[in-house]
Amino acid sequence: MNHLILFLILSGPVVIISWRALFKPRSHGFYRFFSWECILWLFSGTYDIWFKNALSVNQVFSWIFLIVSAYFVIAGVITMKRKGKPHKARKEGTLYSFEKTTELVDEGIFSYIRHPLYSSLLFLTWGVCLKKPSAETIIIAAISSAFLFLTALSDEKECIAYFGQPYVLYMKKSKRFVPFLF
Repeated sequence: MNHLILFLILSGPVVIISWRALFKPRSHGFYRFFSWECILWLFSGTYDIWFKNALSVNQVFSWIFLIVSAYFVIAGVITMKRKGKPHKARKEGTLYSFEKTTELVDEGIFSYIRHPLYSSLLFLTWGVCLKKPSAETIIIAAISSAFLFLTALSDEKECIAYFGQPYVLYMKKSKRFVPFLF
């Protein structure tokens, strides 16, 4: 299938689930949308070679990144739902239901990193990029990473506004994306 056609088909659902955030520039969902689009662009250009040369160095590292990505998103969502006490009373329209936490989550994976879901997208971005490394995929992956960084910064502002000083203290004892590093 043509790269552009696949990208447009996959973008439809992303636009539908992100439409509220698109009208709220500087919200974390606004920046996340553009990262998702970069990831879709990377995927639509690499899907046909995901299982070719399975033992090449870039494929091995790609699969490691993709496995880490899956772990971070699963651990993050489960912990948010279990410990964050999401509630409909939180009226931020751009948040998904599991994001409407009413308790600060600083346990499990969140004790190491503040943004396991964005970290998951970061590892996904580079995992997909490594499937077919080229100047184009590296540039798109870097753009996606920049949008994820902006997503995290925006999310942190939103969390400080909602949770206040406890979130500021939490930021001092956790990393943003990669446990013990960054």
